[in-house]
Amino acid sequence: MRTEPLDPLVRAGAFSCEERQAVYRAIETRRDVRDQFLPEPLPDDLVGRLLHAAHSAPSVGFMQPWNFLLVRSEATRRAVHAAFLKANAEAAEMFAGERQAAYRALKLEGILKAPLSICVTCDPTRGGTVVLGRTHNPRMDVYSTVCAVQNLWLAARAEGVGVGWVSIFHDSDIRQALAIPEHVEIVAWLCVGYIDKLYAEPELAVKGWRQRLPLEELVFEERWPEGAGVS
Repeated sequence: MRTEPLDPLVRAGAFSCEERQAVYRAIETRRDVRDQFLPEPLPDDLVGRLLHAAHSAPSVGFMQPWNFLLVRSEATRRAVHAAFLKANAEAAEMFAGERQAAYRALKLEGILKAPLSICVTCDPTRGGTVVLGRTHNPRMDVYSTVCAVQNLWLAARAEGVGVGWVSIFHDSDIRQALAIPEHVEIVAWLCVGYIDKLYAEPELAVKGWRQRLPLEELVFEERWPEGAGVS
């Protein structure tokens, strides 16, 4: 039987100035890496630290619904890359004119270039039928899994490791390639590897796809303003 300490709370307080700067630097310089991966394999202990960071994420009802499938096999990555190419061609057709040309010009080669891919999944059954905190929002388990992805991403940035989130594929193709059970949801395919260069700003902003919105336009007080967000 697990016994709780007499006082389970520990002292809390602000980080030092240097520690705060490091946290904010990781947040502000995190990038979605698509093509700048180096071929050097990642050491197992480093991968372990990234996974530990991910596993330290908060989760609804502490259900920890995530799994991390590590994919290093070239054959598997080529199969997933083929699935991506099929979906990417479909996606390109959804844009028109100059927008389509700009889309096709983006380099999205992380699946083959990165030495490691991680498929992050969410098992909605892990916490049982009724999960504390998920009773009125059934998507909270997926939101929790995304927190794990962000933890991994920020830890990777601190380690000099790049991460690219691939979302352009048909779920069934990835499910078949990795033998993922039907009830388990695929949340992210992450390309992971060392990098020596990053875009100073998000790549899509640098290449003119879309610019960062002003924060002051996104912050409201007390109530949603009349007419705000109406296109």
